[in-house]
Amino acid sequence: MKRFALSLLIASVAGIGTAAAEDICNVPQAEWQPKEALQQKLVSEGWTIKAIKIDEGCYEVYGKDAAGQRMETYFDPKSFAVMKQD
Repeated sequence: MKRFALSLLIASVAGIGTAAAEDICNVPQAEWQPKEALQQKLVSEGWTIKAIKIDEGCYEVYGKDAAGQRMETYFDPKSFAVMKQD
């Protein structure tokens, strides 16, 4: 019985972690701005864009910022707010 309870606890914690980690951005697809609009915004701010992908419900941008630093940044697809930066 203790093993079952422990297994259930581990499974539920693992499930919570997985669900929480799935999407950083939680915006319905119908509300997304086009990725070209994000690219234009960033280029106008001095960024050099290598690629824009969709990951974790966000636009994930690979490139260099205006200072020339390599960036991997997640943007909210509706507001273009920075959600995560590596």
